[in-house]
Amino acid sequence: QRIQEGDTTLDECSVDEELCKARKRDPLFFEPSFPTIAGFGGNGAIVHYVAKPESCARVDASNLLLVDSGGQYLDGTTDVTRTFHFGQPTAEEKDAFTRVLKGNIALDSAVFPSTTPGCAIDAFARQHLWAAGLDYGHGTGHGVGAALNVHEGPQSISPRFSNLQPLLPGMIVSNEPGFYLPNRFGIRIENLLLVETASFGSNNANSQFLRFSKLTHIPIDTNCINVDMLNESERKWLDEYHQQVEEKLTPLLSDDPNALAWLQRKCRPLNLVFPPPSEKTIDEEKKVEEDIVVTAR
Repeated sequence: QRIQEGDTTLDECSVDEELCKARKRDPLFFEPSFPTIAGFGGNGAIVHYVAKPESCARVDASNLLLVDSGGQYLDGTTDVTRTFHFGQPTAEEKDAFTRVLKGNIALDSAVFPSTTPGCAIDAFARQHLWAAGLDYGHGTGHGVGAALNVHEGPQSISPRFSNLQPLLPGMIVSNEPGFYLPNRFGIRIENLLLVETASFGSNNANSQFLRFSKLTHIPIDTNCINVDMLNESERKWLDEYHQQVEEKLTPLLSDDPNALAWLQRKCRPLNLVFPPPSEKTIDEEKKVEEDIVVTAR
């Protein structure tokens, strides 16, 4: 909102300050779970970037902003990453963002045997980047403690095949695929997930399979999506996720109409964010194509 209103004073350090100020309103909060990573433009491509007052970048509508932050609370630990664009992302940025999102959805939706180590499902999150010859140089997921270490083993999801610890019901892991173009931009989408037993009905009552349930409920920036790259199941996943986010957060924002309006706008179904072209528009496009053909003749 500040950027849209022409505020030119927002920088990476003030993003960190605003997040900490908001967390302090929760009486159970006692400290950040790690130094906030607020990287604008090329700084977002530095995986463990920490802004310094003397050198932090201004945040505006010209590039992507990656924000990775978390808090230590008396009842648990949080760790979440979102990537935003407050203007108009380029086609390249949308392509990369959508591939990262597709990987996040693929891992979130995975069902796997109970003896499975995290390294065996890491590729779920990378497959859509690999399809374009892209990758990221960090693990996909780490364990998270309860008001303890934000990075806590023994579980992880990464290409490191030396960690054969199976994922077990009750474990918490992060799901954070990303993509980083040096000196240009960084993208990461991170949710925390709870490992739980999968149910398939009475015919599979004895099957020992696991799945994930979501612990993080924060909107994903649909402004950065190339919606044509999402299949039906991915669109359904995102719409259902945003519906859950809105249902869980709306009661907490009853005294803040501006925040509530923002939440409702960011959680709109994809068919409202990207409405299909009307029949009139399609007819107009066909007429233009026919005129071009006639002119060419």
